[in-house]
Amino acid sequence: MNAKEIIARRVALEVKDGMLVNLGIGLPSLVTNYLPENVGVFFQAENGVIGLGARPTEGMEDPDLTDAGGGFVTAVPGAASIDSAMSFGLIRGGHLDMTVLGGLQVDERGYLANWMVPGKMVPGMGGAMDLVVGAKKVVVSMVHTAKGNPKIVPECTLPLTAERQISLIVTEMAVIEPTEDGLVLREVGPGVAVDEVRSATAAKLIIPDQVPEMVLDPLR
Repeated sequence: MNAKEIIARRVALEVKDGMLVNLGIGLPSLVTNYLPENVGVFFQAENGVIGLGARPTEGMEDPDLTDAGGGFVTAVPGAASIDSAMSFGLIRGGHLDMTVLGGLQVDERGYLANWMVPGKMVPGMGGAMDLVVGAKKVVVSMVHTAKGNPKIVPECTLPLTAERQISLIVTEMAVIEPTEDGLVLREVGPGVAVDEVRSATAAKLIIPDQVPEMVLDPLR
């Protein structure tokens, strides 16, 4: 099981029946592949779709049915197409139960930096600023380090997406919850020791006496 699959499987556990959820482009979009059949959820994309399904099989792509990043998707029964004004009205109006976003950095305050690096040719912020401010729960899914450098840091050096504390960080090494007291290590990844998480994290961690290992395939 690779890092992205571990992360997507663990994030899928945060999705509850009846939710309206936004998935960011890239890694977050993999979450749809790991939902149990008994969980009924509507996934929303900023470009104007409610009811995203899993990625289509090769050869079954519909050029008119994509997510916000332009990736091909399917639609579940009851799905709807809406315009961008309605889409962002849902986001800014606080109607999203959860958003799952990628991240470049998260700091000790639980602030996220996930958009552009100044002077580099990389994607801009898209709808991330609206999502971080508007969604009831914000989950950041990202690999723990980038080229050996920690992505969970004392203070973000990249532009902040928003000055709002996110709800949860999920990496292949750990589940970390930002709180008023700091970043709390809630779970470790499969086969990962607490000391490994500590050494791969530049920010200070609050470590409880008992830290369980992620359960990626629970019976729900």
